[in-house]
Amino acid sequence: MVVVSFRIRKCHFVQLLATCLVLSTVMVCWEELDNKVVSHVKSYSFRYLINSFTYINKSLTIPHKQARSFSNFHYLLDHPEKCANQDVLLLLFVKSSPKNIERRNAIRSTWGNESYIQNTLGVTVRVLFALGAPTTKENEPSWSRKSGFGFQEQLVEEDRLHRDLIQKDFVDSFYNLTLKLILQFHWVHSRCAHARFFMTADDDIFVHMPNLLKYLQNESARGVTDFWVGRVHRGAPPVRSKYSKYYVSFETYPWLSYPDYTAGAAYVVSRDVAAKIYQATLALNASIHIDDVFMGICASAMGLSPQEHPYFAGEGKAPYHPCIYDQMITSHSHVDDIYDLWRAATDPQVKQETSGLFGSLYCTVVRVSLLCRPSFVGTYPCKAALW
Repeated sequence: MVVVSFRIRKCHFVQLLATCLVLSTVMVCWEELDNKVVSHVKSYSFRYLINSFTYINKSLTIPHKQARSFSNFHYLLDHPEKCANQDVLLLLFVKSSPKNIERRNAIRSTWGNESYIQNTLGVTVRVLFALGAPTTKENEPSWSRKSGFGFQEQLVEEDRLHRDLIQKDFVDSFYNLTLKLILQFHWVHSRCAHARFFMTADDDIFVHMPNLLKYLQNESARGVTDFWVGRVHRGAPPVRSKYSKYYVSFETYPWLSYPDYTAGAAYVVSRDVAAKIYQATLALNASIHIDDVFMGICASAMGLSPQEHPYFAGEGKAPYHPCIYDQMITSHSHVDDIYDLWRAATDPQVKQETSGLFGSLYCTVVRVSLLCRPSFVGTYPCKAALW
């Protein structure tokens, strides 16, 4: 009897140990699945136990005159008439470096072609490029120098042809991305506040415009408000390594995690959210150079929370397959292949292959096989396979 009792207790102990191991594994895996690790962030689900974002927002509030210093730059290139007297569904700003003219031309010829969007998709979209001032070798803004045919003169000529560059006279650099974000929201407020949605994107992003506009038209028909959608990072901690370009000092931001925010590669907000973010920029310290983090701080101050859409890009490129094209909204890191991807993703054959019961079942299997591999770290999460 004693032996049997001992064996039972031993069996229970083994079961308990096995259960603990399984739960530990699940927790670790869930943390990795639920919170993507990208170039500068890792998310933690326990963030609400360690931060009071209300306190953070109050601590970052500064006088309006001081906040104005982050937006008080002069326009070098501007087109205030771009949205005038038009029913604009989407105003899309592309963050671009002055030197990236080939990227801008590729966007103009593919997903950012306003004529194609108007004539083929039947909606009005305005696409603009946000820039700072280029610099010379002496690291001075080239607009302030008169010698030679510099970058600024090339930008003026480019803008004369396309009339889509919005530029202010701060130096264009990674560490001024927050100034570029403020430029966009202030331009929206003063020039295009009636646009139903506002989107910001990097110039190496691919946007599946037909899918995006169909999605936004559905949201607009529902009368959506407080709309802020993209790839969400939750509870990301500041990077404290001085060797990282994402380094943020304790003096600038002493707390353990950032408010939730969407990856700066691409996200969309409704016009009421754009108006609230504009108001927040008039009162918050914008010295944090990571623009998507600053967006999260502004949104938190206004009581806004982001929502996840699995087909907004994380890091890396989307798998090339018609079953992915059928659902994709954005994909990251596209420069040389943007023309080929545009042709493939918008080919009418895609809808034929993916429609109907058989096409739907086939694509579900394909997406699971592409997105749910244990070794796959890509632009879309596994849950996108069943979206």
